[in-house]
Amino acid sequence: MERASVTVFQAARAPGPADSTDVQGGSAVKMLTRPAGSESLTRYLRTIHAYPMLSAEEELALSRAWRDTQDLAAAHKLVTSHLRLVVRIAMAHRGYGLPLGELISEGNIGMMRALRRFDPERGFRLATYAMWWIKAAIQEYILRSWSLVRMGTTAAQKKLFFKLRWLKGQMRALDEGDLQPDQIAQVVKTLGVPEHEVISMNRRLAAPDHSLNVPVRQEDDDPWQDRLVDDTTNQETEFAEREEFASRKALLGQTFNLLNKREQHILAERRLKEAPTPLDKLAVEYGISRERVRQIEMRALTKLQKAMKARMVAQVIGAGAAPAGLSAAAA
Repeated sequence: MERASVTVFQAARAPGPADSTDVQGGSAVKMLTRPAGSESLTRYLRTIHAYPMLSAEEELALSRAWRDTQDLAAAHKLVTSHLRLVVRIAMAHRGYGLPLGELISEGNIGMMRALRRFDPERGFRLATYAMWWIKAAIQEYILRSWSLVRMGTTAAQKKLFFKLRWLKGQMRALDEGDLQPDQIAQVVKTLGVPEHEVISMNRRLAAPDHSLNVPVRQEDDDPWQDRLVDDTTNQETEFAEREEFASRKALLGQTFNLLNKREQHILAERRLKEAPTPLDKLAVEYGISRERVRQIEMRALTKLQKAMKARMVAQVIGAGAAPAGLSAAAA
């Protein structure tokens, strides 16, 4: 779309005084798309006032010529007659710290996108349709340029970004601190966004991006990033924990076989399942009382803990197996 739209500017001759170097020729056409610098911007603003406004009949005829035959001269007249509209919308977005020339440039792209999609048979003027495309192009550029961290990824967040400052002005809360609870509640009610997004957006608008490579103090070479605390577990700790878990799991498998079949089954049902089996159910299964099942469970657990502890001690001192008396007692 942008390539085709730039062709419109490059192919059509700018209207205006016949011999004016400001409004004719390829160089003047390029100036329309990206005014840069205060002198160029002043010249650009003076230039666009040389383009005549179109009547409704002229606009309809030119729009049909562009739609039906891709008449570049017609497209050029349509776009250049609306450049003042682009400037007016760009001027309304000057409060975000971006060059006015860049905002106008993005607005011109939005204007050309609008022309490509404009249907003159719908019954409304091009300016009514194009203003939404111009505003959208400028606001997208502001969101891209405001921060290195992407923001305004949803329609609600975009609305919050562009409306929060205005609402703070209405509430006379233009200080750099956090909003008061009643002010946050008013913004939430007005814009229909979550409370945490209001707090987050207000803080991001109040503080610009800062590089983590900047020294903490001028006389100190230590950057900010060296003072950030990493709350995640380091690799050495994670590896040690995995090794210990694997060792305990293997040790449990070895000592579990020291229990008899009934002890293994009861302990597995009561201790190793996510949802422990009730004592009543196990009592019915083995034909014993609930208390007897609980006693077997506790005896098996104690036997298992002693066996595992003995094996761990044996591993530390280099012994190859658990004491024979323990195995005989378990049997």
